[in-house]
Amino acid sequence: MTPRSRTLFHFTKSLDTLKLILADGFWPRYCAEDTRWHGQIDAQTVAFPMVCFCDIPLSRISDHVNFYGQYGLGMTREWATANGLNPILYLAGENNLMAELRKLNQHANLLAKDKQAAAKETFRYLYANTKPVSGVMIVDGAPVEKDFYLESEWRHVPKHNDIEAYLRHTIFSNTDRLNQENEKTSRHCRLRFTPRDVKYIFVRADADIPEIINFIQTKLDRYPHVDTKVLMSRVTSLESLQGDV
Repeated sequence: MTPRSRTLFHFTKSLDTLKLILADGFWPRYCAEDTRWHGQIDAQTVAFPMVCFCDIPLSRISDHVNFYGQYGLGMTREWATANGLNPILYLAGENNLMAELRKLNQHANLLAKDKQAAAKETFRYLYANTKPVSGVMIVDGAPVEKDFYLESEWRHVPKHNDIEAYLRHTIFSNTDRLNQENEKTSRHCRLRFTPRDVKYIFVRADADIPEIINFIQTKLDRYPHVDTKVLMSRVTSLESLQGDV
């Protein structure tokens, strides 16, 4: 068994969301991150725009889909690297690396005022791609303890002049404001792909297969017929995989 898959997986909780991804690409949304590790008292939870993937092998996929959802896509590694995705940096508790990352804010504060903003933008982007090996994840507004390192996460964190690089708790806890900011990432930062970038299309059960096949045939007809035929061949159900992985 290989410790990592050559495919990057993204799972979601509904068939409708899977259809939206197939039609319009991945939508980076602001996700609240447990940022207590960097020691800033006024920013213990920060939301960054992102789309998350994992490269765990299919033999370990069951726990992952039970948590994140049983509908998803498996994307090629080549597509991921071409679009700037990167494995995130995991921090294993109090150590020198964590201490040096914390110092970035202190170093930025020593710069001239006209240099501080750019420096802080840089280290915040590093923070957006960094997690502790374990911590708290916000799910439906409630904290959940997670071993993040087991997820082997790759992340896409978009950068665009018309979106916010991060949201503080006072902003992302306001549903209307959060929706406004997510709409901006939808307009400017969709992560696109073609049928040839897709290795797997996962649905929960065999009964879901006809619906997703019909969707590909009727809603993705902008692609060449040969590409949609290949895309349909990528469809498989987690139900059918249960006895084999």
